[in-house]
Amino acid sequence: QVQLVESGGGSVQSGGSLRLSCAASGLTARSYCMGWFRQAPGKEREGVALINSYGNSAYADSVKGRFTTSQDNAKNTHYLQMNSLKPEDTAMYYCAAHPADYCSYSHSFYRYWGQGTQVTVSS
Repeated sequence: QVQLVESGGGSVQSGGSLRLSCAASGLTARSYCMGWFRQAPGKEREGVALINSYGNSAYADSVKGRFTTSQDNAKNTHYLQMNSLKPEDTAMYYCAAHPADYCSYSHSFYRYWGQGTQVTVSS
């Protein structure tokens, strides 16, 4: 059974940093796309950072240059380093996984989801 567990959320002031972690278990496919998504109240869930099993990453324009996703295969853990945080980054953040070589910003692409971790950025 696949399980994704996020951690690392919290409250920070504008300009601050947070690092989210996503610990994965039960992933047995040869390769996976791991995505980081966020959803603010009243808004659709949006993809912000993607990384595939080859280490290729991609970012939404809204976070490019500020967020970095990485993976530690030995620990089966993915990370989202978030710097220069802005109040508009406030949202519930989720990690997601799908068995594939390629990635997608569409949330419907992903088969597995974590429970989410809240990030709140105050001005």
